[in-house]
Amino acid sequence: MTQAARKHEVTSDIGSERVRVDPVTLELVKGALRSARQEMEALIERTAMSPFIREKKDYFASFFTREGRMVYGTNLPLGANLMECIFREYPPETMRPLDLYWYNDCHGSGGGVSHAPDMVFTTPVFVEDDCVGFALVWGHFWDIGGIVPGSISPSATEIFHEGIIVPPIRIYREGVLNEEVFRLFVRNSRFPDILRGDIRALMAACRMGEKRLAEMVERFGYGVTITAFDQIIDESEQAVRAALAARVPNGAYRFTDYLDGDGVSNKELSVTMALQKHGDKVTLDFTDTSDQAQGAVNFIMHESVPKLMHGLYLTADDPTIMLNDGFARAMDEVTVRPGSLVSPQFPAPVGMRSNTMIRVNACVLGTLAKATGGNASAASPVYVIYMLRSLNPTTGEYTLCIEGVAVGFGARPFADGIDAVYFVAQKNYPAEYAEMELGIRIERYAIRSDSGGPGTYRGGCGIIRDIRILSEEAVFANRMENVKYPPWGVNGGQSGRPGRILVNPGTPEEREIVPLTEGIKLRKGDLLRLLTCGGGGWGNPLDRDIALVEKDVRGGFVTREAARHDYGVVLDAEGLNVNVDATCQLRQSLRGETKMFHRGAYYE
Repeated sequence: MTQAARKHEVTSDIGSERVRVDPVTLELVKGALRSARQEMEALIERTAMSPFIREKKDYFASFFTREGRMVYGTNLPLGANLMECIFREYPPETMRPLDLYWYNDCHGSGGGVSHAPDMVFTTPVFVEDDCVGFALVWGHFWDIGGIVPGSISPSATEIFHEGIIVPPIRIYREGVLNEEVFRLFVRNSRFPDILRGDIRALMAACRMGEKRLAEMVERFGYGVTITAFDQIIDESEQAVRAALAARVPNGAYRFTDYLDGDGVSNKELSVTMALQKHGDKVTLDFTDTSDQAQGAVNFIMHESVPKLMHGLYLTADDPTIMLNDGFARAMDEVTVRPGSLVSPQFPAPVGMRSNTMIRVNACVLGTLAKATGGNASAASPVYVIYMLRSLNPTTGEYTLCIEGVAVGFGARPFADGIDAVYFVAQKNYPAEYAEMELGIRIERYAIRSDSGGPGTYRGGCGIIRDIRILSEEAVFANRMENVKYPPWGVNGGQSGRPGRILVNPGTPEEREIVPLTEGIKLRKGDLLRLLTCGGGGWGNPLDRDIALVEKDVRGGFVTREAARHDYGVVLDAEGLNVNVDATCQLRQSLRGETKMFHRGAYYE
């Protein structure tokens, strides 16, 4: 079918005034998109070579309209501007079937990619002569050069320390691979074989998405598919607008959250967000955020990011709503100050950008809590990463262990926070895998009792992970946050307990490692203990169901001492059964004034 004929088909399908796709067909299109995305991600997981992608699941798959608007993606608060930098270099009218595009340029993409190890691949989907949309994936690559193996370091002070920068390039032109660029990129990695495998896995997933989107068009028709995409985006926009209208009163709300530091300087850093709502108009202002950091905690925040965060929270109770460009359209202006922590200037490093991104998320929740009288989740900590590196000087081979470690998430207005979770759909390494592949031995992996913030609903607990060093020597670095400023509790709930890092605990050689540090030398036989932070609690802990406190004590989430001290629950000396009379008396004596937020003490 020619392009003119296909355009005529669209007109005949939907007429001069666009009509709505019927609800049944719309749900079928949604189902096809969900299925295709899951298939793309399954392909990545089963064919990629790096642990970060294959084991930790640090990847993303999505579909975009022919105009470059996200129609469906993984539930991650990423920028909706992933296509814009490609369109600047390669206008859509110049694209051809079987083209494939690639980039990781953080500053050049305006935060489309938030740190350099995340590589984006996308392909236009053609049905005969017409581009109907784009299939896109990204994944976190194991090593792309830079000052340290793994390309992530708290000591980085410019983007060039964090690995090779790939501007938008066309790696495939009409199905023909640009071998020269491929070889050049792979040569910049300390682990070229792993890198080759990951690149091919992600490009294959793009091809899978291309095939499935073309099949959708053949199944539903060109006009129906294009119109359904627009309706899906409109539906998401309307869902967020309705939630804002119902839950957020007109007014101005402001919140500030603080970072522990940037790993390089002693500068105090904070993120401040002001939300203003007047009728249908909602604006967000970040201009009072601190200046950009010398260290790698800078976050290039596209304006869509806080909008997507709002959309995810406000529509969380409706599984039919998809994350897409509609979330961004539902809110108005986002103001940032160039040169600030959320709008750093080139060549600022961004490898540890999650420390700031999670603070942006905390500001979203904090302003919603103020606007709704506490009807919002408590804060969650930044998820933990540690790195162990060594180099064999004889062979020139590197050994690298980069592992993400679980924390506890903030409690919700209706339920406890999630215990021992990494980030959304991502996972910790299984102990068996870590021991087999990474030169370590996992000697303990347990819930960290009392780490979750006390509340009517308890914050999720962090974990204890003991790692024995088996190599002759290893250089240790870490990304642990929320030690100085643990995640706050809300509506009477208390803050989560801060994390710690110990070496050889319980021995004469015990020492504590400062969070967000690089270059700590460990020896064979040393035991590294990570104690991660828990999430903030929601509601007064003295109002928590006594049976739930008893259950937490039996399960190891709360100790007997904390049950008494934090929750006013008294357990019999001879067992773990609650003494109801003593509990009622103790709770009455402990009651006092609470305020909206808590971090060590209550505050407004």
